[in-house]
Amino acid sequence: MLEHSEAARIVGERIRATRQQLGLSQEDLADLAEMHVTNVGKVERGQTNPSLSTLVALSGALNAELDGWVAGLTAAMIPGRTHRLSAAEFLREQASRRA
Repeated sequence: MLEHSEAARIVGERIRATRQQLGLSQEDLADLAEMHVTNVGKVERGQTNPSLSTLVALSGALNAELDGWVAGLTAAMIPGRTHRLSAAEFLREQASRRA
């Protein structure tokens, strides 16, 4: 089974909460976002890493801002990443090696 990201799970939960607060079904959201209902379910369960196009379609359909869905997510929440440094940390490390 594929390893899904913690970030995808969190985003999916936030999308589901937004949809439920509006009283919409997954079918309603799929219709409004012009997506297949199966894909909406996969996004909400964190079983896929939604593309930017998918996130924009869902946010438009729900009249929601993407920043609320992705707030607090970090690169560490993506499985398989080997680079753990931020750009600032990387640049500091390079500078210290040159010194």
